[in-house]
Amino acid sequence: MRTFVLAALIIALVSSIPIEAQLHAAKEGPISIGHHHFNVSDVEAHKKFWVDQLGAEVAKLGPDEVIKLPNLIVMLRQRDPSGSNRPSSVNHIGLQVRDVPALVKKLKAAGYPIVTQEQIPTAPGDVNPVPDQNTNVAFVLAPDEMNIELFENKKLDVPIANHHIHFYTSDIDATKAWYVKHLGAAPGMRGSFQAADLPGVNLTFSASKGEALPTQGRVLDHIGFEVDGLEALCKKLEAAGLELAVPYRKIDALGLGIAFLTDPWGTYIELTEGLDAL
Repeated sequence: MRTFVLAALIIALVSSIPIEAQLHAAKEGPISIGHHHFNVSDVEAHKKFWVDQLGAEVAKLGPDEVIKLPNLIVMLRQRDPSGSNRPSSVNHIGLQVRDVPALVKKLKAAGYPIVTQEQIPTAPGDVNPVPDQNTNVAFVLAPDEMNIELFENKKLDVPIANHHIHFYTSDIDATKAWYVKHLGAAPGMRGSFQAADLPGVNLTFSASKGEALPTQGRVLDHIGFEVDGLEALCKKLEAAGLELAVPYRKIDALGLGIAFLTDPWGTYIELTEGLDAL
C-alpha cells in the first residue's frame, strides 16, 4: 500500500507545472490546509460539478488536472470509491459561496440531490438558516455521493472558497484535542459546534450516531495539510507514539516532502511540504 501511494503521488507530480499557487494560507503556517484527495468513478463528472456548478477552476499539476479554489487544491484520482464519505469520520467538507438559495436552485435544476433535511432534520427546507452564525447553509451530494455543505458568505469576492472540514467522532473532546496537540490547531467554537482553526480551514467536530468508518478508499480518501518543517514535525509525531503510514520522505526532483498518517478515529491524512510552491 505504501509503495502504491507513493508511486501514485510521484506519477501525479512529475514534470509538474505551476498552478499559480493557491495555498495563500500556507504563509500563515506552520501548518495549514493543503488539499483533499478524491477517489472518483468519473473524473469528468466531478470536474463538471466543481467548475460548471460551483465556479472553481481547473489547473494542471503534472500530467493531471486538478481543481483549485482559494486555499484548497482538489485532486481527483480515477478509482472507484468504496462508498460515500457520509458514514466516515469526515462526514462532509464545507465550502463558502455567496448565495446559497440561488446555488441550490441551480444545482437542483442540474439534477444534483439536495440533502439538507437528511443532514439537518429540523431544516425547514433545502436551505437552513443558522442564526448563531448569521448565515444560510445547504447540503448537496456531488458525484459518487460526496457530501458537501454550502456555507453562505455574502461578502465573498470569488465564486467559491474553502471553509471547513466536519469530523464525526465518538469522542469530540479527544478528537479536538488531538488536532490541537499534534497539528497545532487553535481551539474554539464555530457557532454551537466544537471547533479548532488552522490557516485556511476550520475543523469542526460533531458526535457520530454510530461507528464512523475510516476515510481511506472512500470518495474523500484523505485530507491534506501543508507543513513548514515537515521532517521535524514527523519526528515529533513519532516521538509522541504516532505511527506514520508513509514515513517522511523527500522527492528531490520536485522539492516536495510527504508523509501519511491516520488519526485515531479513521481519518487518513497526508502531510506535504512544498505543495504551495508547485
